[in-house]
Amino acid sequence: MFSITAFMLRRAHLNPFIWKPRWILIGRGVAGSLALLIYFYSIQHLPLASAVTIGYLSPIFTIIFASYLLKESMRFIQWVFFIVSFVGIVLMQGYSPGEEIWIVLLGILGASFSGLAYNALRASAALVPTLVVVFFLPLCTIPIVLPFCLEHWIMPQGYEWLLIIAMGAVTQVAQILMTKAYQMEKAGAIANYAYLGVVFALIFGFLFFQEHFFLTEIIGMGVVILGILLNFLYVNRVTNLRRLLVYFRWIPGL
Repeated sequence: MFSITAFMLRRAHLNPFIWKPRWILIGRGVAGSLALLIYFYSIQHLPLASAVTIGYLSPIFTIIFASYLLKESMRFIQWVFFIVSFVGIVLMQGYSPGEEIWIVLLGILGASFSGLAYNALRASAALVPTLVVVFFLPLCTIPIVLPFCLEHWIMPQGYEWLLIIAMGAVTQVAQILMTKAYQMEKAGAIANYAYLGVVFALIFGFLFFQEHFFLTEIIGMGVVILGILLNFLYVNRVTNLRRLLVYFRWIPGL
C-alpha cells in the first residue's frame, strides 16, 4: 500500500510532506494503525464472532466523536438507525460471553481509535488531497509495526505473494474511496455504510468458499441493510417514490 500510494503521488506530482495541518494527517495515520493492531490482537485472543462484533462499534464512535470534534449534528432517529444496523451485526456474528474484560475493553478502545481516524478523514476535507491522506496511514504504520516484523517475520511462499499483492491492491482502492467519501460527506451520512462490510464478507464466503448461511445470518443481513437504507432515505430527505427514483435513474426503464 505504501509503494502503490507513493507511485500514485509521484505520477500526480504531489509532495505529501508540504500539506497542513500535519497533526490531522499524523493523527489519522497513528489512530488508524493502532485500530488495526488492536483489532488483529483481539481476533487472536477473542472468539472471532466477539472480536468482529466489538470492532463494528467503530461507526458509533465515529458519530460520537463527530458530534464533539466536528460539531456535526446527529438526529435521534439516526441513532435508532445505527442501533438497528448494529443489532443486525450481532445477529450475524454473535457474541461469546465470559471473555476476559480487559481484552473486551481493549477491543472497544480499538473501535474508538477507528472512530478518531474516520473523523480525521472528515477534518481533512477541502484541506488535503485524498492520496496524501491515504499515504500517511502506511507511513505511520511502518515504524509502529517494524520492530514486531523484524522479530516475527515469516517469508511468504509461492501463491501467497499473489494473495498479498491482491490484498494490497484491493485495500488501496478501498482506502481511496473511503477517504474520498468522508471528505465529501458528513460522518453521519457515511459511517453506517461500514456495516455493509460484514454483509459482503458473508456473500463472498458463500460464492467463493461454499460457506452456508444460517437463518440468523440471513435475518441479520436484512436488519443491517434496513438500518442503512432508512438512514440513507432520512439523510437524503427521500419522502416519496418520485424522489427515490431520482437516485436510481441510471437503471434502464426508470
